[in-house]
Amino acid sequence: MGASATMTTPTLAVQAGQQTTTTVVIRNAGAVVDHFTVDVIGPPAPWATVTPNSVNLLPDESTTVTVTFAPPRTADVTAGVVPFGVRVFAQEDPEGSVMAEGELDIAAFGEVTAEIVPAKVEGASGATFEVAVDNRGNQATPVVLAAVDPEADLSFDFRHTEVTLEPGTTAYVRLRVRPPRRFLRGQPVRRPFKVTVTPVGGAVVVADGVYVQRQLLPKWVLPALAVLLAFLLAIIALWFTVFKPAVRSAASDAAAKQAAEVKQVAQAAQQDAGAAKQQAGEAKTGSDRALRAQGVDPAQPPASDPVAPPRTPTPPPAPATAPFDRRIAADAPIDADVRRFREFDFVVPENKTLQITDLILQNPRADIGTMRVVRRTPDGRSLMFEFGLGNFRDLDHHWVQPLVFTSGEAITLAVSCQNPPEKGNCTPAIALSGRIEG
Repeated sequence: MGASATMTTPTLAVQAGQQTTTTVVIRNAGAVVDHFTVDVIGPPAPWATVTPNSVNLLPDESTTVTVTFAPPRTADVTAGVVPFGVRVFAQEDPEGSVMAEGELDIAAFGEVTAEIVPAKVEGASGATFEVAVDNRGNQATPVVLAAVDPEADLSFDFRHTEVTLEPGTTAYVRLRVRPPRRFLRGQPVRRPFKVTVTPVGGAVVVADGVYVQRQLLPKWVLPALAVLLAFLLAIIALWFTVFKPAVRSAASDAAAKQAAEVKQVAQAAQQDAGAAKQQAGEAKTGSDRALRAQGVDPAQPPASDPVAPPRTPTPPPAPATAPFDRRIAADAPIDADVRRFREFDFVVPENKTLQITDLILQNPRADIGTMRVVRRTPDGRSLMFEFGLGNFRDLDHHWVQPLVFTSGEAITLAVSCQNPPEKGNCTPAIALSGRIEG
C-alpha cells in the first residue's frame, strides 16, 4: 500500500463568485520515501487549487494539503450538487495511489438583463421591435413581459408574454407597437415606452424604447404633385398656343403638295400606259406574222410543261419551354453552432436548363438564425445570397436577366437555426419561378 488520504470535510457548500476550502490528510503507508502529487478531478477541477500540490513523505509520515474551490459567477457554473475527487498519486508505488471523494453544493443565483432592439423605430401605422432577454444566472428562470407608455396611448402586442430561459441563453420576443390614430400630414410624434421583464422571484428589469410616428404621406409627395401640375399646365398652354396651329398649317401644306405630286404621277402614268398599249399592239402584229410564216397558227396556245412548286426548307424545331415554379422549404433543428447549416436541395433534371427570374424569401414564423442560397455544381459550390432570418419576414428579388442553372446543378437552401428551445425548428423557405427548357 503506497498512501492513504482522508478528507476532513467531504461535503461543502459555496456561493458562485466566492470560495470554500477543505483539507486532505495524506499518509505514506509504504516502506520507502515517496513523492506524492495531488490534484482535483471532476467538474470543479477548472476552478479548484491544491496547496501544496506535491509532497515528499517518509514511511508512515503524514501531512495536510488544502483544497480551495472558487466557482466563478457565470452561467456556465450550474447550480446544484457536483461530485469531485482529490487524487493522490504515489511516484514510487503508482499502484498504491488513492483518491478521496466529496461533494460540492453550488448555490443558485439569478441575473436577468433585457434590451429592446432596435431601441428606436419610425413608422406611420406602427413599428416592430424585438426584446432580447438574457439569463446570466446559473438556473432556469421563467420571466413575464409587459409594456407601458407614459400617455397610455400605445397598444402593445407580444408574440409571447411568458418565456423560460435556460442558463446562459437569450430569448428574442417580437413586440408590435401601434399608435392610437394615424394622420396624413404633420410633424413626427415621439412616443417613448418601457418594457418590464419580471423574473419569478427576482427584481424587475426595465428596457426603454422609442416609437416615432410619421405622417402617412411622404414629405416629397405634395411638392412633387405641385411641380407635376405646373408642368402639365405649361404643356397644355404650349399645345394650344404654339404647337397646334403650327401642326395644322404644316399638315395643310403637306397635303396640298402631296396632292399635286399624285396628280402629276397619275398623268405621267396615263401617258405611259397609252404608249405601252400601242407598242404591245405593234409587237403582237409582228409576232403573228412571224408565226404564220413558219406555219403556226397564232390562235393555238402553246403547251406548257408542269412546274413544280418551290420547296421551302423546314425550320428546326425550337426547344420546348414551360413555366417553372418551385418552393424549397427548410426544417432545420436548433443548433448552438452558428457555423453549422442544414441543407435542402433542388437539382435541375437531366437535359434541362432552368432560368430563374423571381426569388421570394419567406420567414413567416420570425425564426432566428442565418439562411444561405448556394449554387452547387459538379465542380464545387458558390454562395449566391446570405440573409439574417431576424431581418425579414417576406423579401422579393426579381431579375430582367435570369439566373441560369444547367442540367445537374442544384439550388441549395442552407439554414443555421438559433431559435430559443420553446420556438422549435426553423422553417424558412424560398419560392422560385421562371422557365425550364429542354
